[in-house]
Amino acid sequence: MKISYHGHSIVKIETKGKTILIDPFITGNQLTDLKAEDEKPDVILLTHGHNDHVGDTMDIAKREDILVVAPNELAVYLGFQGLNTHGMNIGGAKEFDFGTVKYTQAFHSSSYTTEDNEIIYTGMPAGLLLTIEDKVIYHAGDTSLFSDMKLYGEEGIDVAFLPIGDNFTMGPRDAAKAVELLQPKLTVPVHYNTFPPIELDPEDFKSLVTNHEVKIMEPGESIEL
Repeated sequence: MKISYHGHSIVKIETKGKTILIDPFITGNQLTDLKAEDEKPDVILLTHGHNDHVGDTMDIAKREDILVVAPNELAVYLGFQGLNTHGMNIGGAKEFDFGTVKYTQAFHSSSYTTEDNEIIYTGMPAGLLLTIEDKVIYHAGDTSLFSDMKLYGEEGIDVAFLPIGDNFTMGPRDAAKAVELLQPKLTVPVHYNTFPPIELDPEDFKSLVTNHEVKIMEPGESIEL
């Protein structure tokens, strides 16, 4: 299984001949190496409705008739826009042809801003706990630190993607505490340096994590599980 990071919170997983794209914020993302017109995933997974996570979902999904899995209210809204969606909610899990998706708690907010500057409420934000090829991948979405992360750690997480940018999510210190709760084999920091409010040095986070492996990935860099 190949897992690639593409700036901000974009993660791509290639497994069993399937490509899974998480939070494809491409257009307007100065850090990404991707081009929206080139992306042809088999499924898009969304953590919440903010524009820097929904990103290019509508264009990619409509062009290729791709399934979009999202928190329920967001899935309903995207369905109204003509997308093929599957709605889920926190605590729910479903088996797909590439593996199992479980939505987890996240402490954040969730809304989508239209081109007419209308703010659409899109339900609860969430994280993703994926089980693929007997490996467990945790994408926390946008969240603060919360103690129930310890329960997710009991799933035996192989790699965790955690936001560290502060201001809108947990910062380096709280993210380091999250690592202690989650106990992943590998942690990759995400959601930083995209905008001025979340500019920081990811090495500050890495220096706070003393007993676990942290990999700072450049956009386009990949790992094998």
